[in-house]
Amino acid sequence: MSTEEKRIEDELSYPFMVAGRFHSAVETANSFKLECSEVWKQVYCLLQMLCTIVRFATAAAAPSLYERPARRIAAETAKNIDRAYALVRKCNRRSIFRRIVSMVTAADFRKLLCHLDASVGDMKWLISILNIDGGGGIDLSLPPIASNDPILSWVWSFIATIQMGQLNDRIEAANELASLAKDSDRNKMIIVEESGVPPLLQLLKEVASPAAQIAAVTALCHLANDFERVRVIVNELGVPIIVQVLGDSHMRVQTKAANLVARMIEQDPAAHEDFARENVVRLLVMLLSFDMLVDDQVKKLDKQNVHSPLQINNKMEKSLGGRLSNQRLGNFYSNSYSHVEGSSRGWNHRKEREYEDPVLELQLKISCAEALWMLARGSLSNSKKITETKGVLCLAKLVEKEQGELQYNCLMTITEIAAAAESNPDFRRAAFKTNSPPAKAVVEQLLRIIKEVDSPILQIPAIRSIGSLARTFPAREIRVTASLVAQLSNRNIEVATEAAIALAKFACPDNFLFVEHSKAIIEFSAVPALMRLLRANEVTLLHGLVLLCYLALHADNSESLQQARVLTVLEGADRAVIAHHHELRELLPEAIAHLNLYHAGMNSEMISYIPLKQI
Repeated sequence: MSTEEKRIEDELSYPFMVAGRFHSAVETANSFKLECSEVWKQVYCLLQMLCTIVRFATAAAAPSLYERPARRIAAETAKNIDRAYALVRKCNRRSIFRRIVSMVTAADFRKLLCHLDASVGDMKWLISILNIDGGGGIDLSLPPIASNDPILSWVWSFIATIQMGQLNDRIEAANELASLAKDSDRNKMIIVEESGVPPLLQLLKEVASPAAQIAAVTALCHLANDFERVRVIVNELGVPIIVQVLGDSHMRVQTKAANLVARMIEQDPAAHEDFARENVVRLLVMLLSFDMLVDDQVKKLDKQNVHSPLQINNKMEKSLGGRLSNQRLGNFYSNSYSHVEGSSRGWNHRKEREYEDPVLELQLKISCAEALWMLARGSLSNSKKITETKGVLCLAKLVEKEQGELQYNCLMTITEIAAAAESNPDFRRAAFKTNSPPAKAVVEQLLRIIKEVDSPILQIPAIRSIGSLARTFPAREIRVTASLVAQLSNRNIEVATEAAIALAKFACPDNFLFVEHSKAIIEFSAVPALMRLLRANEVTLLHGLVLLCYLALHADNSESLQQARVLTVLEGADRAVIAHHHELRELLPEAIAHLNLYHAGMNSEMISYIPLKQI
């Protein structure tokens, strides 16, 4: 059985197994009797302290013992007691020959006493951090075992306090642990290796103390910046706890919890599924759109002359496609932890929310939108869940009304959902029907940002989203292609390049209406702007050439292509650059051959109409 698999009581009790033999060896020592007696005093002191810890660990009313430092110190103490026993036995040699062979010196005893003194110091420190002596506060003294690494002793002390201390001390220790984790990745590694995650998750459950929850979730946020550490949080069953806190806590705690969800999914894509099983998408959409949903339901119920808070709550639950308990619904945006019974609890907390700090409310929405963004990124199932909970319409409204970080996070969430729709035809058809109000609202806002907002940070994801949805637009929707063509002349090269990429998705053969879209792109004078874009840099050259090839292949009436000398440009394209682009390697020869054939046909047609007398 390995050290970690042994019960802590067994490790602490081991020195008692050799205590009787040790005492007999001291009494029968033939040499260095005084030194042996001093050694026994130190060993006896250690045994007394070990006995105290064993009683504490086995007491029924005692809190769960923090084992990491106890195991480490107990192992070191047992090693020193074994060393002392071996030295004392050497002093019990009756044969002169054996005394000479196993020679013992005073220096050996001095060295041994130093080791035993260190163990005594370690045991005293262990008793102090485990709060066995009834003391209070956090012990930041340095035990001999951690003399070369003070951070280790501080981490032990903080974790022990979080696991076993009083509430105020636990909050202070969690804040100190968060500060250590913020300083360096090495500190984060030590905290996780020394089993700091379970006590933090336990502290996160302290719903009666928002300060404790904030301290715990802040520390966890600092730890969750690495795949392995996120896996530890997940494996310690942290996901259900985090989701529960997200639904049932004060708005400040909810904000931190949403940040933690975003950080964990960003570092560990596999956490998508863990959070999805806890229905976190529906909860985040609820938090993000709570005011919006309540206001809509109030208007509808006012028209029907219905004013019951219970009916409003029921309507809201049905609008989200599922039932939420009155208790959970009531906890949303609450700033009080008093238990309020009754079906109108959610309504009462909604009125309480009106008195919340608008800045705090905005920060919660920003955090929820970022968490939804991370959940939707690369996840078809989560993207479907967002659309099923009417989250897309909520996101579109927030993009329309909000500014800054919230608007950006909502836009990026839409971009990820659109990317999922691009890769899955069934989802695309279900979520982005032409006559669907949410789809219309999303497209309207995307086009508004593309045309009216002079910000590349917003324009690029909006253009990318339109490109992902290219196969959903009918041929008559020419304002979409017109908006994208206009951005080919954008002074920001990245925006112009993104527009070329999006237009290529309209003109590629994967799009059922590629011929109609190609003609529309040319009619909106895309070719001159595209020719200028080709001269910008290598990236724009590649994407510009792809679009130009599609236009050359699919637009039969290509006078504008001929006027722009597109054939000459394609024939003179740098083959060294194109060699690394698989799609372009195949497209370019086809486009050149098509243009040559078209030009040859045009020339033959012109010759056939020349009068014979002019030949």
